[in-house]
Amino acid sequence: MAGRGGNRSRLLLVILLVTSLFLITLDLRGVSITDKSRSATQTFLSPIQRGVSTLFSPVGNFFSNIKNFGTTKSQINDLKRENAQLKAKVIFNEDTAGKLKKLRGALNLAGRAGYTVVAARVIGKGSASTFSQTITLDAGMADGVRKNMTVTGAYGLVGVVKDVTASSCVVLLMSDPTFRIGVRIARSQSVGVVIGQGDGNFVLQLLDPSGEIKKGDVLVSLGSDGNRPFVPGVPVGRVTSVNDTSASLTQEAGVKGFENLNSLGVVTIITKAAAQDPRNALVPTPEPTVTIYVTPKPSVDSMTISPTPTPTPKSSKGK
Repeated sequence: MAGRGGNRSRLLLVILLVTSLFLITLDLRGVSITDKSRSATQTFLSPIQRGVSTLFSPVGNFFSNIKNFGTTKSQINDLKRENAQLKAKVIFNEDTAGKLKKLRGALNLAGRAGYTVVAARVIGKGSASTFSQTITLDAGMADGVRKNMTVTGAYGLVGVVKDVTASSCVVLLMSDPTFRIGVRIARSQSVGVVIGQGDGNFVLQLLDPSGEIKKGDVLVSLGSDGNRPFVPGVPVGRVTSVNDTSASLTQEAGVKGFENLNSLGVVTIITKAAAQDPRNALVPTPEPTVTIYVTPKPSVDSMTISPTPTPTPKSSKGK
């Protein structure tokens, strides 16, 4: 048994030696068995490799996404934060532009009349539970503001200062039902009183028995003794309707205020009136109506066409 096993080992060794010599001989002669075998093996294994790669690629991507999830989430949060900051900046810019526009209008109104003013921002509005309609401004005694000073906007009267602290003040809006102001009609100089109605509409009671009210009349403040609480010449509103009933003892009319009291952002407080009454200097002038005349083109049917005669050529005789 042992001899038979030894013979097999020697036979295997001989076969291996002969095979090695055979391969070496072929290689020296330029025959590359190894490359051909490798190429055949690669051709056989390529479909298997592609299948395995396709099968396990989602798994690899999944674990890669898990690995990068923290970084991706951080980037998304950064983008959200940046987007929120950009939105806030846009809102701030729009708000600032709106306030600058109102401030420019208010200062222009005060400048034309010669008033000395303090500009102030609206920082609060009166509670709906109270009967008074008020706003709070960020200007107070430290800025020269005192009680019973006239408050104006870009187009006209807003109200009157009723309470003052060191750094703020409370303004009673002209829309409050308790609000009263003496006015005159810019056209006729007739005198009356405008009364608040709780919104942007007011009632004018004419105190001049012989006076006349017309729709479209502009009302300006009459002024108070010592310019408190009202300075003269401030635009108040425009007459929108006239009450023609004879039952009333005084003539009455409906009035629309020039200022939109629901969109106040920046106002001015008149700390000193003009040296002279501005009279009608601040009365808003209506924009002119532009009339466009269009001349229609004449149609072909209505045109008279006269044919132009063709001149007869002259014949010249030879001499």
